[in-house]
Amino acid sequence: MKKFILLLSTILVFSAGSLSAQEERAPSPAAKLSQKVGLTDVIIEYSRPGMKGRTIFAEDGLVPYGKIWRTGANSATKITFSGPVTIGDTELEAGSYAILTMPGEDKWMVHFYPFKANGWGSYRDADPAVAVEATPTMGSEAVESFLITVDELKDYSAHLVMMWDKTRVAVPFKVK
Repeated sequence: MKKFILLLSTILVFSAGSLSAQEERAPSPAAKLSQKVGLTDVIIEYSRPGMKGRTIFAEDGLVPYGKIWRTGANSATKITFSGPVTIGDTELEAGSYAILTMPGEDKWMVHFYPFKANGWGSYRDADPAVAVEATPTMGSEAVESFLITVDELKDYSAHLVMMWDKTRVAVPFKVK
């Protein structure tokens, strides 16, 4: 009988622990995109905040002009290239990079940093591996949840595209 009570107690203790570790809904759900560009695998991991009736890109918006943004929510957006790529005039080695942006009304600065697992704030004092200027365009319909995709696929190039609200920003890159 004592063995039975001990066994039952053990089962209850371990069951209670697993019940408390239930997954919760995220306000900014995680997303992962995998795209082949030429022979290079491009993997993007980020979180997708929603507009939720808020003003997004503006001087007084959720993402203010002229301030560094982690480009998504929760943590830095991570992009991984399986081979070397060229962004602007700079070649990046294969590997993982954090994407941080500085939105502006007429231009954005898009920064790629060697990825660090200890949070997006650690990039503020670091120099990016590459920083490129991109021109935002305005669409006619709003994108409710922030979206990153790879578009304009060609044999040796593509565009990294970020869309939210009516704003679209494309960063061309080349592969070997």
